[in-house]
Amino acid sequence: MIKKEDLPECPVATTVQLIGSKWKLLILRDLLTGTKRYNELKKSISGISQKVLTASLKSMVEDGIVIRTDYAEVPPRVEYSLSELGQSMKPVIDVMEQWGQYYKQENK
Repeated sequence: MIKKEDLPECPVATTVQLIGSKWKLLILRDLLTGTKRYNELKKSISGISQKVLTASLKSMVEDGIVIRTDYAEVPPRVEYSLSELGQSMKPVIDVMEQWGQYYKQENK
């Protein structure tokens, strides 16, 4: 988890530091629809490597955005969901989706 004193002064820079990669945004997008297993995320995010997905999820868990739930079963089962903090990103993701649709319509 990033220490408070290590965060940028600018709130926009803080947000970018926490979720600014395209992969983290796509993970957020997918988890907004509900809890997912690792392979579900891997399949739904076209082009992401296993290494990047693993590192992104680990970072988001450490930052308190994603919750990782381990089930003591055979075979092992791990699920990812958004924390309350992660859920608070929904309006931001919704606006990004709207803007993306607008951009695609305007630039045909």
